[in-house]
Amino acid sequence: MKRYEMIIVGAGPAGLSAAIEAAALGMDVAVFDENARPGGQLFKQIHKFFGSKEHHAKERGFRIGEDLLKQAEETGVHVFLNATVMGIYDEKEVMVKMDGQVVHYKADTVIIATGAAENMIPFKGWDTPGVIGAGAAQALMNLQGVMPGKRVLMVGSGNVGLVVSFQLLQAGCEVAAVIDAAPRIGGYGVHASKVARTGVPFMTRHTVVEALGTDRVEGAVIAEVDSHFQPIPGTEKTLDVDTICIAVGLSPMSQLADSAGCQMEFAPRRGGNVPVVDEFGETSVRGVYCAGDVAGIEEASSAMLLGRISAAHAAVSLGYLDQESFDQRVSSYHASLGQLREGMFAPQNRGRTDITQTDEGFAISQSLLAHGYVTEEELKAFPAAATGKKGIHPVIECTQNIPCDPCQDACKFGCIKVGSNITKLPVVDPDHTCSGCGMCVACCSGQAIFLVDETYEPGFATVGIPYEFVPYPEPGSKGTALDRSGAPVCEAEVISCKAARAMDKTALLTMKVPVEFASTARFYQA
Repeated sequence: MKRYEMIIVGAGPAGLSAAIEAAALGMDVAVFDENARPGGQLFKQIHKFFGSKEHHAKERGFRIGEDLLKQAEETGVHVFLNATVMGIYDEKEVMVKMDGQVVHYKADTVIIATGAAENMIPFKGWDTPGVIGAGAAQALMNLQGVMPGKRVLMVGSGNVGLVVSFQLLQAGCEVAAVIDAAPRIGGYGVHASKVARTGVPFMTRHTVVEALGTDRVEGAVIAEVDSHFQPIPGTEKTLDVDTICIAVGLSPMSQLADSAGCQMEFAPRRGGNVPVVDEFGETSVRGVYCAGDVAGIEEASSAMLLGRISAAHAAVSLGYLDQESFDQRVSSYHASLGQLREGMFAPQNRGRTDITQTDEGFAISQSLLAHGYVTEEELKAFPAAATGKKGIHPVIECTQNIPCDPCQDACKFGCIKVGSNITKLPVVDPDHTCSGCGMCVACCSGQAIFLVDETYEPGFATVGIPYEFVPYPEPGSKGTALDRSGAPVCEAEVISCKAARAMDKTALLTMKVPVEFASTARFYQA
């Protein structure tokens, strides 16, 4: 029976991070994953991460996955794929099915990092081909290069639903609508805004009640819901779609922890049935840890830190790390994790609807929560969103306390400041001059920064927007400028479309518009 000092179940962000941490400290580590490719959800994720530099902010998920795999290889981690862990037994015996055989392994410590599974909602026709999960849609688009459908209904407005909606648009799909049974949009406002300004409507207090079609989806019936989330008779609407994408949350895949004898609890804010863990991720079974979404649904950035914390605790317990070094290391990890757990989207605030102001005292946009965009009038309260200044300058339409600060690092001239608390709203420093380089636009993970110059030429202004659609329009091309709601406002001419290597595929598209639309033109439609 082969023995490892640490066995990790799951090669996603938490599992790989734990493996790298432990192997770097000298431990012999094996990672088992049931998939044919390691990296978990990271390789589906083409959007840029939030957080700070230490959280891989402004890096795309698949690039983070590539980096973790490289580090795992360099530190000597043994990664076994197509390997299904069937059970964890007494004395940390792990039973694995590989190559049609069942093999037994022993470990000094085990980390369960099995992640989470997509939730599904039952409705008439929900098993019709064309009803798919958001994760499946991501896999089709970003791994296989296949369009999930031509016209898609997105069910769910959490971050997953919003991110995948935008990626559907990037893949060339049309998104008919984003609906949610909740009374407000659940994900980051900046994610919703970049979808809304392309013209996609949001419909809160709505659910899907039927998928039309027999051999494939040929339409969707949606309806308004009451305060108990039940469809209201007589409010049904039929949408012409060929795909229904479901993004209604995740549930921890905690079955392995349960079968291993770990104490479990039902914790709705953590996603459902989860193991009881301490501050290091250790369960009630000594030497067995749970890290990442299996212990509570959070972002991948948090999962990576949680994996490292569990691995470091296992290492000090086995004598691979002295107590002082452990305290310093884990204190730093917990501080970094604490930054991600601040603001209105912190885990402890999940499900709350009574947060009405930002930390700075600005009223949270009700239009943003209902329709996905902030109105012109609401934006006037936010100093960083002000227009009308002399020369080119950044306009920042980030209106929620999200843990993110790449804009601050991107600006080498000190125009943008967030401060040490990364959930604070960014501000524009009037004492520093903007160079118009566009790095803040490209580095903003939420695509919420624009470069505006109302003095471009008499009667005309330029608006620089983040642009991630191909092919890029050529200079001189004429199209239509859309406002924050996706409504056409004026003709727009492309002045330039700059995509430097440092911008990592986010182009700065600069369009010329009549000066009276400088504060409203926020998207270019060819």
